[in-house]
Amino acid sequence: MKITPSDQQLLSLLRENARAPTAEIARRLGLSRTTVQSRIERLERQGVIAGYTVRVPGDLERNLVRAHIMIAVQPKQMVAVTKALKAMPELRLLHSVTGAYDLIALGVVSTLGEMDVLTDRIGVIDGVERTTSALILSTKFER
Repeated sequence: MKITPSDQQLLSLLRENARAPTAEIARRLGLSRTTVQSRIERLERQGVIAGYTVRVPGDLERNLVRAHIMIAVQPKQMVAVTKALKAMPELRLLHSVTGAYDLIALGVVSTLGEMDVLTDRIGVIDGVERTTSALILSTKFER
């Protein structure tokens, strides 16, 4: 599947607001509404657009404690560790990365004490060698 520069612009606008009216998106892209609608449908059929989600404004989550949790995994334990982490609702996302750690998770909880408990729960999963956490102080921008 080939993503054109116009598709990239369309995807960027949908990331800003996936519920924006097609006519508004078309106006911003300088395309017809039917062209935009057919491109969205094509991107959905091709699996480029896998779904839509909800973003909650920062002020609703302002008092939540967020942290990047870096996780080193024992060889051959990635599948089991990933499955255990996916079962933890406090983890919003999980990235596989290169470097000293194998995974980086985003943990979101109500208190520092809950973050302490969450990191302890992660640390005792069979196959987890070590963890390191970095509390998020603020988000400068998000796309």
